[in-house]
Amino acid sequence: MKRKQPTIHGSTFPGLLGMALLLLVVGRAEAAPKYTWKAQALWSASELPYRTFVDFCERVEKLTDGRLRIVPHPAGAIVPTFECLDAVRHNILQAMHTAPLYWTGKNPAFAPIGDLVCAWRHPWEMDAFFHQRGGLELLNELYEPFGVHCAGITFWGMESMPTNRPLRGIDDFKGLKLRSPHGMPAQLLSRLGASVVILPGGEVYSSLDKGVIDGTDWGTPSMNARMGFFEVARYFNYPGFHSMPIGDFTVNRRQWNKLPSDIRQILQVAVRDWAWDMYERVAADDLEAIRKMKKRGVTAIAWSGRERARARAVAAEIWDEWAKKSPMCRKVIDAQKAWLTELGTLEAAVPEAAGASE
Repeated sequence: MKRKQPTIHGSTFPGLLGMALLLLVVGRAEAAPKYTWKAQALWSASELPYRTFVDFCERVEKLTDGRLRIVPHPAGAIVPTFECLDAVRHNILQAMHTAPLYWTGKNPAFAPIGDLVCAWRHPWEMDAFFHQRGGLELLNELYEPFGVHCAGITFWGMESMPTNRPLRGIDDFKGLKLRSPHGMPAQLLSRLGASVVILPGGEVYSSLDKGVIDGTDWGTPSMNARMGFFEVARYFNYPGFHSMPIGDFTVNRRQWNKLPSDIRQILQVAVRDWAWDMYERVAADDLEAIRKMKKRGVTAIAWSGRERARARAVAAEIWDEWAKKSPMCRKVIDAQKAWLTELGTLEAAVPEAAGASE
């Protein structure tokens, strides 16, 4: 015989209990704090790395079930790019995706931790330094006085230089006029014999076209192609050798501390996923751009092992000079040199590389 369910005012008890549990779950979900951040990137809206940033923001919102919403903005949308750190510090922005080397004027140690020129052969070596050998902790030590916290670093690969004449080795830099960012890359190019010109991005194409400069240090081949540089500069070095800067995702520390521990963990994991997503998508885009450029008569030049070692030897002198700028500069550079020694790549002496195949 089927037992009749007990009723309360005409409703079955299990049904009432289910409704109560549903209301409890819904109530908890509605009560869960939600956070909305404004975040500005170093990229323009048309660039592929910016699209990966947008995808990252969307992923974080899904992974946190809507509890953290990061609203992305391209370069200059809210504040000028070089004012992002102060904007995050004062909570005008809650987060930024920029490059630590931009803050070299605030602390010289941001330069070697942001782009130790000629140090790395592949992003995994640099990524391992930050996550396995204390690099991220060092970066946050640098950021600590500014009231911000770095949740993780990103990268887009080795950069390349479009030029209007072929560069097959370091001797070819002599007399060349090159646009470069500030810091260690500019010092390296100058030491190799180039005349360095500091220009904003918007003036690079016209300066190449008018012969004001002979080449530019900008980005990877596909980034350079998107800027139109190969219409007026018909050579580029690939694979690159000189510069592989990091980006970061850095947050106002008060906002970071407000987050529940699970969202912080999700954010850190999501940044690592985004870093490799950006690198792989840019690398694939580079290959496609290079195929198209070769069909248009643009020439890619691969450097020999000997020439790469000669450039590294010059860069190593610059590392040692920067290490003398401050105790923190030395700490940052010594930590990276220790990892390069573990990798077995620090001793790239010219005599050993002289017999390398061309």
